[in-house]
Amino acid sequence: MFEHKKQLLRPVAVEAPNPTYAAMLQEQLGGPQGEMKAAMQYFSQSMRIANEAIRDLFLDIAAEELGHMEMVAETVRLLYGDEVPTHAPTTQQLAGAAMKGHTLSGLSPMLADAGGVPWTASYISQTGDAAADLLANIAAEQGAKVVYQHLHRQIDDRYVRETIDFLLNREEAHNALFREALNDIADAGSQVNFGVDEQARLYFDLSEPGQYYEAPVPTAPRFTAPTEQSGGRGSHNK
Repeated sequence: MFEHKKQLLRPVAVEAPNPTYAAMLQEQLGGPQGEMKAAMQYFSQSMRIANEAIRDLFLDIAAEELGHMEMVAETVRLLYGDEVPTHAPTTQQLAGAAMKGHTLSGLSPMLADAGGVPWTASYISQTGDAAADLLANIAAEQGAKVVYQHLHRQIDDRYVRETIDFLLNREEAHNALFREALNDIADAGSQVNFGVDEQARLYFDLSEPGQYYEAPVPTAPRFTAPTEQSGGRGSHNK
């Protein structure tokens, strides 16, 4: 069951309309690294995961990502100006954006990327294995951070930058939670018997000249040092 509360996770504002940037920000609504992708990926993954704590984690973060979608959509709306603009954006203002898509939507926030390409479920990574899904989610949060950092550099509007700063920090919080959860299941799922065969200890040096890496000594993936593991909270073990 879901419940919609009629306030944003964090208030948003803009200093002035900016149709060109509104089209750019669409990327984080309906793009492959955007909020819709994250929300649907984590929600879909939760349907298969048996670990109760990780399932709850996926659902909690999915719900928050929907809140991020609201924030991005409202910012896009404000950047386009009034619902019925007195002075509609010019062709020049929309240059570089997908003018057809944004025109057909009546300058509405839409589930499409900055080029007007509709969102698709093919963006979602779902394997049914907690470790593989967590690694995909870590990558998703990193990808979202890269796009938000780029968007932050493209705008001087201080209110929009404050919104992006908030979202960037929330992406990092999700990233940390997924990493902690991955450490908690180091001996489960696809991580069992990780790297026991001699084939896991070979490195093919196929670049000439020079060898930059030695043959690996693989262990189960961890994102923190072993000494930091002891005495942990174990918040994902139920």
